Amino acid sequence: MSDKRMLIMPAEVVRKIDDNRGDMSQAEFIDFLIDGQLKEEVQDQEYATKEEVYSFKQDIKKLLRSFLDFFVSYGLELGKQSHKAEFEELSGKLEELESSLATEDKSKEARIKWK
Repeated sequence: MSDKRMLIMPAEVVRKIDDNRGDMSQAEFIDFLIDGQLKEEVQDQEYATKEEVYSFKQDIKKLLRSFLDFFVSYGLELGKQSHKAEFEELSGKLEELESSLATEDKSKEARIKWK
């Protein structure tokens, strides 16, 4: 049999143990907590904040817009004769994307249909 000892603890600490241990016994719960604190592998998980995620989203939108600008200007420099309606539609969508970036409207997304 295992050697057992008695540990005198304040009533408040025992109450916290009982409130949080679930189906474990008090001894199992304390052992679990000690093992969790003494593990060699300390995994520091870093999470992005809401502001960082939003900033990343805005930067990606700007990057996509610069790609679109590049490909439109590249196509025009090659001398490809595009239809005026298609060019105006693409310009309108680029302007809409730019205005959505300026107003920071989260619900708008630019959808460009390529032929």
